[in-house]
Amino acid sequence: MGRPDPEEGQLPAPVKPPDGGWGWIVLLGCFVITGFSYAFPKAVSVYFKELMKDFHVGYSDTAWISSIMLAMLYGTGPVCSIMVNQFGCRPVMLIGGLLASAGMILASFTTNIIELYLTAGVLTGLGMALNFQPSLIMLGTYFDKRRPLANGLAAAGSPVFLSSLSPLGQVLLEKFGWRGGFLIMGGLLLNCCTCGAVMRPLDMGMKRKMGKAQDKYEAKEMLPIGGKSEEGISTTDGTKKGKKAKKKTKKGKKLLDFSIFSNRGFIIYTISKFILVLGLFVPPILLVNYAKDTGVPDTEAAFLLSIIGFIDIFARPACGMVAGLKWVRPHVAYLFSFSMLFNGLTDICSARASNYTGLVIFCVFFGISYGMVGALQFEVLMAIVGSQKFSSAIGLVLLIEAFAVLIGPPSAGRLVDALKNYEVIFYLAGSEVVLSALFLGVASYCCLNRGKKEPPPENNPSAGGGSDTEEAESDVQEAEEHSSDNHQPAHSTDNAVVVGNEEANHVAEEQRGEGGGCPAGDGEVLAQDGCNADQMVERDSF
Repeated sequence: MGRPDPEEGQLPAPVKPPDGGWGWIVLLGCFVITGFSYAFPKAVSVYFKELMKDFHVGYSDTAWISSIMLAMLYGTGPVCSIMVNQFGCRPVMLIGGLLASAGMILASFTTNIIELYLTAGVLTGLGMALNFQPSLIMLGTYFDKRRPLANGLAAAGSPVFLSSLSPLGQVLLEKFGWRGGFLIMGGLLLNCCTCGAVMRPLDMGMKRKMGKAQDKYEAKEMLPIGGKSEEGISTTDGTKKGKKAKKKTKKGKKLLDFSIFSNRGFIIYTISKFILVLGLFVPPILLVNYAKDTGVPDTEAAFLLSIIGFIDIFARPACGMVAGLKWVRPHVAYLFSFSMLFNGLTDICSARASNYTGLVIFCVFFGISYGMVGALQFEVLMAIVGSQKFSSAIGLVLLIEAFAVLIGPPSAGRLVDALKNYEVIFYLAGSEVVLSALFLGVASYCCLNRGKKEPPPENNPSAGGGSDTEEAESDVQEAEEHSSDNHQPAHSTDNAVVVGNEEANHVAEEQRGEGGGCPAGDGEVLAQDGCNADQMVERDSF
């Protein structure tokens, strides 16, 4: 299932993100994974009535199945981050797909509600969590300039699958019963393994290139001429030293990087997201019951959620396109703040809607604002921490959100039971969302913009927080410099012997070009590690 490779987990992206090509296949896989992760816990609710009859339990007991799925999706974030950083995205997603499918298949043979909690809840929820987080990480490595659009298109999988899985579940329930429906649903979840299989790491091309270079060195070693043979041996020895140093670097990498808490932008985002989740999911959960209490028929009340889903399908890609504009992308955090403000004001303004027309208008505006929030939430996080630390950041954020998910909707339900008034709940939920929007906007402006006004040092090329592409290029340069350091001493004793040899000069030129860090001229004095003094200062800045 893959060797332990922390670099694949951290996804350092040693090559430039293609912003297309195989990335579109990765985007399609992320679309499917996002759809299953967010829509499946809601779609399972169509089986609840049959489960209540067979197991003689109440609605609250069966509702725990969806709650456990969501709790696993959010609460296992750090575990997913550690696994991704250790084994890479593709193996983790393949295991996740098998677990999600096995959970639903085993659930079809259960005989009590506790077994359902363990199979459909814990096992399937864990499997979807192991698919959801790595898919977002891979999406961030394949897209840079078009990343906002990619995030918006991937996020559209949630409303598309919700509008598809719920009717499909109803049909399966009528024809095969809930056990047959669970069995078929488990088969559908095997598609997660297919999506995981297409998540090809970007550094595969770099590994092939290094393999070809090593083949050249081995061929050089087999040449009969003494000077060439010695040079090939010294080159091979330097390559082995570089591999050993690389292994030491891998072992030193952290499985879960807590240094992101030193990033003020990440702290602001995390606090804002916690407040947001407290109120974001409350209106759609209570909307149908609220409509029924105002006298709306059951079928028309259920259609309100379909309106939100239909609007959401188009709102997410459209918002992703807007966020990708050159004059918008540098300020994507403020666009995210505006979308949250829009959503909160929609809740507050619609709290007194007393007829079906007013509720339909609320659903239209809520669908737009909800889609904007869904399209931008992970794009903003990627922009703050970068692709290098995104695997750790998303795991910690999802863990913090898990507490908000367990606090917000249940607390709203208890307030409804106590007050018998939905208007207060809508005011409260809208106020929480507005508060999160104001906190994100004001804190970002006051705490982050002041730091950006300070000019970066001229001799530090990495200062100022470049894009993910620039970070990846700097990582490649540093890695190649390290490899060049290991080769340089091995050749120092033979340079006087083979200086007139044309092939040896050709090899030396290739090493300088691939190293990208030590272009020493004739007679230029090198430092001890093979680079000049200016090169050492620049590398130390990383």
